[in-house]
Amino acid sequence: MAVQITGEYTGPLKMQLTHGPSGTAVTATAPKDNQGDGSSFSPTDLLAASLGSCMVVTMAIVAQREGIEFAGASFSLEKHMRSDPRRVDSIPVRIRMPSGLSDEQRTHLERAALACPVYRSLLPEIRKDVEFTY
Repeated sequence: MAVQITGEYTGPLKMQLTHGPSGTAVTATAPKDNQGDGSSFSPTDLLAASLGSCMVVTMAIVAQREGIEFAGASFSLEKHMRSDPRRVDSIPVRIRMPSGLSDEQRTHLERAALACPVYRSLLPEIRKDVEFTY
């Protein structure tokens, strides 16, 4: 299933991105370390955010399907860049899991997170250190 996303350059060094199905808009801008003002997500910030959100949403899908309480799950991450060539170098991710999960549920949900589409789509050279905290 294809999803249309459009982008319009609104300057200076800013884009308005629109999600076709919902009409939701997000602003992206060049980061401070690359001539931008850092007033919003940069394209690589969005890439990193998509990893964390994909991991948690994928676990939530599994939890919902299996009747596992998943309220309160969250993530935090850092995006680290490299300069030559300029690209994302690493994305350490910490996923805060809900309390009360059995060992079997933890293992099942952690495997689901590491199988999310964004995790699988990122280059292997991008380090993705994932920590699950309970």
